[in-house]
Amino acid sequence: MKFSGFRVFAEALRGHKGWKPLWRDPAPQSEYDVIIVGGGGHGLATAFYLAEVHGIRKVAVLEKGWLGSGNIGRNTTIIRSNYLLPGNQPFYEFSMKLWEGLEQAINFNAMVSQRGILNLYHSDGQRDAYRRRGNAMHLTGAGAELLDQDAVRRMYPWLNFENARFPIKGGLLQRRAGTARHDGVAWGYARAADLRGVDIIQNCEVTGFRIENGRVQGVETNRGTIGAKKVGVAVAGSSSRVMAQAGLRLPIESHVLQAFVTEGLKPAIDGVITFGAGHFYVSQSDKGGLVFGGDIDGYNSYAQRGNLPVVEDVLEGGMALMPRIGRARLLRSWAGLMDMSMDGSPIIDRTPVDGLYLNAGWCYGGFKATPASGYAFAHLLATDTPHETATAYRLDRFARGYVIDEKGVGAQPNLH
Repeated sequence: MKFSGFRVFAEALRGHKGWKPLWRDPAPQSEYDVIIVGGGGHGLATAFYLAEVHGIRKVAVLEKGWLGSGNIGRNTTIIRSNYLLPGNQPFYEFSMKLWEGLEQAINFNAMVSQRGILNLYHSDGQRDAYRRRGNAMHLTGAGAELLDQDAVRRMYPWLNFENARFPIKGGLLQRRAGTARHDGVAWGYARAADLRGVDIIQNCEVTGFRIENGRVQGVETNRGTIGAKKVGVAVAGSSSRVMAQAGLRLPIESHVLQAFVTEGLKPAIDGVITFGAGHFYVSQSDKGGLVFGGDIDGYNSYAQRGNLPVVEDVLEGGMALMPRIGRARLLRSWAGLMDMSMDGSPIIDRTPVDGLYLNAGWCYGGFKATPASGYAFAHLLATDTPHETATAYRLDRFARGYVIDEKGVGAQPNLH
């Protein structure tokens, strides 16, 4: 079934009775060429690109709950490629290019909206740092514009420009950045993978790995043993727990990241804004709610909920940036599990167990990386070589001294 404007019109004429489920609900087979553990955005994208790019279609995606119940549905939907370091910038720009063609590639409306992202600066030193970042972005074709205060004021005249502690002096704008509908991304990748023969198996929790003579033979699940030639793990905040079942200890800590949405308001923010003097970012959804977030809770947790100190900190940042937010009523909050690596950058690599591969450590960058992460992980699974944009994301880089410290705060995951 191919989606199109004509199909929507035809279904409307016959009472929308011809629509079918987006993907099948198959029972697990006894063996697959590749098993992907984790039915979130990265796992589903990996399965799609394995089938689409590499022709590997005997693939299963195992999800312990329902599809999209993890971080893919628990984020603030921002997509961008405004990174600095050579280990990160080419990768996220590759992801941005995939976002720009995603809806055509998967034939699904993921509501990709390139509305732009504006990172505000509040001092001369921060301006110079943003100029450097913008130059790095230009080198990969990401595009960036350094705006002065007048240019920012024309875009958002109601920001608190005269804040005594954090005056807004300008910003770095990437016009190609924006947002995408997180659920639509998961559903679109699932449907596209399913159409290419991939089995998406929900309510199938991996409880262990079958490893013989140092090589993975498959996985143990609550629905029985499933054999596989290769197993890729993409389970976000549960990476450490899942990989521990294979006897591996990861350089990762799990933290909670909260997000918030207000009641529906009239259109006020047509892009994404980040506060340079604190960790606060905000956009406005198509339903009118202001969607925003900030720092992770500064302790290790596997709970999909947060605590009040971070709520207070995020709201204080919002008030400092845009006092008018104080009149909006907070509708709800939620949280996702971040697998915070020691340098704030991801891991896409083989593990010491032959045939077992890891996709983890995404910190704050997981959603925006979804297409490139799936593409690069599929490339690794299919060819046993890293994709050209992901060569820096090695598991052993911490031991070798090749960290990618984008924020420059060292081995403190709670600060990345």
